[in-house]
Amino acid sequence: MEQPLKSTCRSGKLNRNKIIFEKQCKNHELLCRNGDKMTNTKLLIIDDEVEFASTLCQRLQLRDIETKYVNSGTEGLAKLAEIAPEIIILDLKMPDMSGLDVLEEIKKFDQRIEVIMLTGHGSAGSGVEAMEKGAFDYIMKPLDIKELLEIIHSADEKRSKA
Repeated sequence: MEQPLKSTCRSGKLNRNKIIFEKQCKNHELLCRNGDKMTNTKLLIIDDEVEFASTLCQRLQLRDIETKYVNSGTEGLAKLAEIAPEIIILDLKMPDMSGLDVLEEIKKFDQRIEVIMLTGHGSAGSGVEAMEKGAFDYIMKPLDIKELLEIIHSADEKRSKA
């Protein structure tokens, strides 16, 4: 019999995002559309929710996507040259700086980096603004891992054609 999935954050509260990912990611064979592995793609997650970023990073690594994460916009910008990501998953609302401000700085650094905006607090207006500033796509938490993988795959395809 299968054990129920449980995860707690440092505060001892049940971590809903981790459970959602665990349930959606049981099938380790699901990679991207058509089963393509993206072994050459470097991805950076910038999200202040430590447990969420860590879990998402692990799920993407299971799919052979080279992934790192940081927990602030400032740290993400500082690591751009070192990590050299092709795709960034960026939280919209972080304590140190707005995801939209981080997006602008990323695009100044390298226009070719595809940025997927991610938020649990967004509105249609902030999504439109992110797209106007150069985001590749905009998705809401809690996210569906299959949908995210398709968006990552599309971003990777766009980069490879550029």
